[in-house]
Amino acid sequence: MYIPSQYRYKDMEYNRCGRSGLLLPAISLGLWHNFGGVDDFHTARMMVRTAFDYGITHFDLANNYGPPPGSAEINFGRILNLDFRQHRDEIVVSTKAGYWMWDGPYGDWGSRKYLLASLDQSLRRLQLDYVDIFYHHRPDPKTPLEETMAALADSVKAGKALYVGISNYPPEQTERACDILQSFGVPLLIHQPKYNMFERWVESELLTTLHKRGIGCIAFSPLAQGLLTEKYLHGIPQNSRAAKPHGFLHKSEITMEKLLKIQKLNDFAASRGQSLAQMALAWVLRRTEVTSVLIGASQPVQILDAVRCLKNRQFSNDELMEIDAILSNG
Repeated sequence: MYIPSQYRYKDMEYNRCGRSGLLLPAISLGLWHNFGGVDDFHTARMMVRTAFDYGITHFDLANNYGPPPGSAEINFGRILNLDFRQHRDEIVVSTKAGYWMWDGPYGDWGSRKYLLASLDQSLRRLQLDYVDIFYHHRPDPKTPLEETMAALADSVKAGKALYVGISNYPPEQTERACDILQSFGVPLLIHQPKYNMFERWVESELLTTLHKRGIGCIAFSPLAQGLLTEKYLHGIPQNSRAAKPHGFLHKSEITMEKLLKIQKLNDFAASRGQSLAQMALAWVLRRTEVTSVLIGASQPVQILDAVRCLKNRQFSNDELMEIDAILSNG
């Protein structure tokens, strides 16, 4: 029987999500990888327990997470029933729809039919009556934004989601989505963009838009799918994401130029008394617009390492300039 740590809220930082009343942990756990049907269930269960024991109360999914698609939600639903039935009100569960999930014209993108059917399926897999946050996973160029946002708003009005968010939206569409949702009386709670030292597109305009509109931000892939850790310092390990036949990190992305930058960043992190992963997470959290960083993990020890980033989150201007020089020039 799992009994959570009584000290679980002692050291975690909780940040207000935009102008809402919802607080999210500075570190959240994503189930994009390593929680699917091809993965070890016991390890997945231990990672969720470890996360909660250290104050991580937010767990992020999507309908197609696995592989196979849907299996991460099924496994997390099992974990909730086994270990967290009495702690549901201490946990924020989010899921998304917007990428391919089932065959035919109704299992992808952003139509009302797809989004609401997908949410019903997700709730069955998770064995929940509602999720805390329901996202549209990516913009749909062929469906009117009004239709997509109306479906999100109706998920809240139906009691199947408490809040709604968007992911991968550019600044202008984010503004429009916010306005449309407001017209339905439902605020846009949060945006989930990719943001890390190698992917900085959000800095040019999106973060300013989110701050102006009172929208929270949770950065996914803050460790660049593991590149900003010690894992790839000496090449591609056999059990890494880049070595797996499924997934989104490919060997071709790990160039010698990028490896040299990673090694220099690792040395710089050591000079700060941090692991590379800790420094990379702290670097994303340096932006006040960022509510939380969404980490992935394959072992519980990686979650512990990530949480320790909160002990050293400050950067001097000289340090930030040095990091920028490494990223720009290697």
